[in-house]
Amino acid sequence: MSEARKARLGVLLSGRGSNFIAIADAIAKGSLTGCEIAVVLSNIADAPGLAAAQERGLATEAYVSKGVPRAEHDARMIAALNAHEIDLVILAGYMRVLSPDFIRAFPDRILNIHPSLLPSFPGLDAQKQALDYGAKVAGCTVHFVDEAVDHGVIILQRVVPVEDADDETSLSARILEQEHQAYPEAIARVLSGRYRTEDRRYRLS
Repeated sequence: MSEARKARLGVLLSGRGSNFIAIADAIAKGSLTGCEIAVVLSNIADAPGLAAAQERGLATEAYVSKGVPRAEHDARMIAALNAHEIDLVILAGYMRVLSPDFIRAFPDRILNIHPSLLPSFPGLDAQKQALDYGAKVAGCTVHFVDEAVDHGVIILQRVVPVEDADDETSLSARILEQEHQAYPEAIARVLSGRYRTEDRRYRLS
């Protein structure tokens, strides 16, 4: 890749896309450089995140997943990402588990953010899991995506204390604030190329 060419990001979302908006804002204000959002894709036709992308003048496409076989749907998403010459796939509230074929199409080029300190509390309702367990700290994790759920190599994490008065709503809101900072930082780290992974460990190089 030439120095002049910006890395092309493909964002996948299913809902409001608050992490997508944080990334787009970071690019717009120059705190995340060397990349551009080439396309925003969703499996939900009326996802609010698509409208937010359109307001920013970004390319958007929707491929409805309901009632479509997983392999067929993922093949459409892969084709769309390839058509836009995507360098890095960013999952921003994309509420589907990617098929092995999807992950193999973009090896070590798919990032996700999860609202817990993995490997603790993977899957859905991570904030509620943390509260129910009595955890004293929570947080978020940005990681590479592999074929297991919330399992890939960890790039960075942000810690959020769990307060005695917290409920799921208050804890989720404070974690989300950290997500919005962590995701652009993690993307910058990956795009720099100044890292290696060894035995599940992300190391700066």
